[in-house]
Formats: sequence, C-alpha cells, structure tokens
Amino acid sequence: MTVAVKNGKDAMQVVRTAVVHHGATRDELIPILTDINHELGYIPHEAVDEVSRLIGMPKSQLYSVASFYDMLSLKPRGRHVIKFCENAPCHVVGGRQVWQALHDALHVKPGETTPDGRFTLLTTSCIGVCAVGPVVVIDDDVHGNVEPEQVAEILARYE
Repeated sequence: MTVAVKNGKDAMQVVRTAVVHHGATRDELIPILTDINHELGYIPHEAVDEVSRLIGMPKSQLYSVASFYDMLSLKPRGRHVIKFCENAPCHVVGGRQVWQALHDALHVKPGETTPDGRFTLLTTSCIGVCAVGPVVVIDDDVHGNVEPEQVAEILARYE
C-alpha cells in the first residue's frame, strides 16, 4: 500500500529507508521514529504498522514510545512547530504575557494547528535555557528574552 503524506513522499518508503539506515532492531526505535517524523511531519498509523512488522515489536509499544516523546507526533503538525516554555523561570520573567501574545496571534490552543497549516503550538515544561527566558522555540530556532511585542515579528519570519 502506498500512502503519500507530505510533499508526495511515500510513507512506506520513508519507513523502509529509516529502518535500513538504522537497522531493524528495537534499540533503534527512537532514531527510526524520529526520521519518519522528520520526513513526513508526523508518524502515520500505517508507518507504525510497518515499523512494527519490520522490527518485530508490538504496535502498542510503538504507540507508547511515539506518544511519550513530544518531539514525535502521531497526528499532522503545521509547517512550523512552536514550543513555548511554561516552566516557572520563564513564567516569572514575563512568560504569561508572551503566551498571551502567541495565543492572540495564532488563535489556537496548545496542541492545535492554525487553520492555514502554518503553525502548531505546543507547550513544554523546560527547554533548558532558563537564563534567557521567556523562551519560544520555532522548529530548531531558539528565541530567548522574548517580549510580547516581539511575537508578531518572530512569527513573520516563518512565512
């Protein structure tokens, strides 16, 4: 079965490529799932089925791993993933106001994707750069010391 997911890519081919690259072992599950997530934008159910078959691991265990790590997603995400730190250090230096600015600009709740498919907004407990809070991560870009009035400008960079 061919399942085109993102940019016309065949999900089964992406799975097979990831398994060949990392090896068909349970020890390589996270790198395999990470590659699939990166290539397709998420891990479709058909991909879970194929990984299960190729490495001999029950689907329930794959779903447990894929749903545990926030870097992985079992549902499609926007072209850009925004992670907002909601931990105390970011909160006390203005995180609440930055969060409100993000919410006002995007009109989505945590875990949702904007109707145009541009952004998915996620919250996380800590990004690990507390010294420059409040912190917003978009894709792999870390934006530190963010002020609410900077949110629109930051988002505009991801057209």
